[in-house]
Amino acid sequence: MDITVTQSSDDTVWLLSDLLGRPMGEITENPAGEFRLVTAGQAQETMKAMKHGPFPSLDAALAEIERFTRSACRRVSVKSGNGEVPA
Repeated sequence: MDITVTQSSDDTVWLLSDLLGRPMGEITENPAGEFRLVTAGQAQETMKAMKHGPFPSLDAALAEIERFTRSACRRVSVKSGNGEVPA
């Protein structure tokens, strides 16, 4: 199972979805420098036993998801009115 990671319009939230586009939750940065996983949908059961934070970075949170689920997290770019924003 690969997971797509997309930054929302809020610079402190990254949305997680499976390759079919089903929501799996989000990673939020709050307070600054503390990242937490909030699961949704079927991921609530799949990721119930894993650590949900705080993580020191977005990369650390994604690494924990990859380790626990044995999947890959793929960050994608988002198109905005001013062109592409790198993920």
